Amino acid sequence: MSNSKITVQAIINADPQKVWDYYNNPKHIIHWNFADPSWHCPAAENDMRLGGTYKARMEARDGSFGFDFEAIYSNIEEGKSFSYEFGGRTATVQFHDLGEQTEVVVTFDPEEENPIDMQEAGWQAILNSFKNYTESK
Repeated sequence: MSNSKITVQAIINADPQKVWDYYNNPKHIIHWNFADPSWHCPAAENDMRLGGTYKARMEARDGSFGFDFEAIYSNIEEGKSFSYEFGGRTATVQFHDLGEQTEVVVTFDPEEENPIDMQEAGWQAILNSFKNYTESK
C-alpha cells in the first residue's frame, strides 16, 4: 500500500463564509456527511479549537452497520484551513476563496485496509454530498 496522500476537491457555488459554516457546524454536518444515500450521519459534535474533538456517527439507514469517526484538531486557520489527526493518520481541509465560489480541497493519509481508489471515491462522494447540500440551501 502506498503512503502517498489522497486529495479530493470540489468547487462549491457559495461564498467562503457559508462554505466554512456548513462544513463545520454540526447542524449542517448531519445533513451531508455520508458517501451514499443509504447511509446517514445521525449525530455530530465539533469543538473546533486546537486540541478540540470532532465526532460524527455514521450509520447505514437500515441499521446494519455504523461507526464513529473521531478526530483531534492540530491546526486551524479560521475560514481558510484546518488539520486534524484520526487513528494515526492526518487530514487537511483547505477553503480557497474564488469570489462567489469556494474550492474545498481535502488531503488525507490513506488507511491500509482498503484500496486507494476506493478510499478516494468514498471521500469524494462525501465531499460531493457536501457540495449538493450547501448549494441547495
